Amino acid sequence: MPVLDLSAADIVGALQRLMPRGRIWRRDPDSVQSQVWGALAQTYVRLTARDNNLLVDAFPATTVELLPEWQATLGLPDPCAGPLPTIEQEQAQVVARLVGRGGASVPYFIQFAANLGYAITITLFKPFRFGDPFGTPLYGDAWAFAWQVNAPAFTVNYFQFGRSRMGEPFASWGNTALQCEMQRLAPAHTTVFFSYR
Repeated sequence: MPVLDLSAADIVGALQRLMPRGRIWRRDPDSVQSQVWGALAQTYVRLTARDNNLLVDAFPATTVELLPEWQATLGLPDPCAGPLPTIEQEQAQVVARLVGRGGASVPYFIQFAANLGYAITITLFKPFRFGDPFGTPLYGDAWAFAWQVNAPAFTVNYFQFGRSRMGEPFASWGNTALQCEMQRLAPAHTTVFFSYR
């Protein structure tokens, strides 16, 4: 659905069409009444633009002005984002927390990381059992509760015009948010390891 984008001329025309007909209700652009409508129309144009911005800002993936409200709702910001997160990292963390309803499956953790902006894989371990193929690692029973997050060595977040804020670096990299969030989500009885390639 397209947004309503009205100009001052559109609003003046609409206001003039609402006026009664007659000699004193002049509609030519030089009349005092048309000039008053033109001045009032600027307020309507500004309010329409702000309303259109609210449509974009209401969604967590594109929010800027309402980001503090989304963060307060979800218990953010927290130390996982690091000392100076970019707007994209903050938005990704809001989206990940909002759609992450909980789970303990491999697809859940992969999707959660994708919502944070990280492409990962997960390696599961199992204890060695008699009859396993030759060359299988000799893991003990505790390895049944271990899993490994495989991520790129550095995830780079680039400055994006129109989305990033003034003062943000042109590029930032690191996997701090991923590691912190995964440790927070890991089931209590498991141990999570991280491998950066």
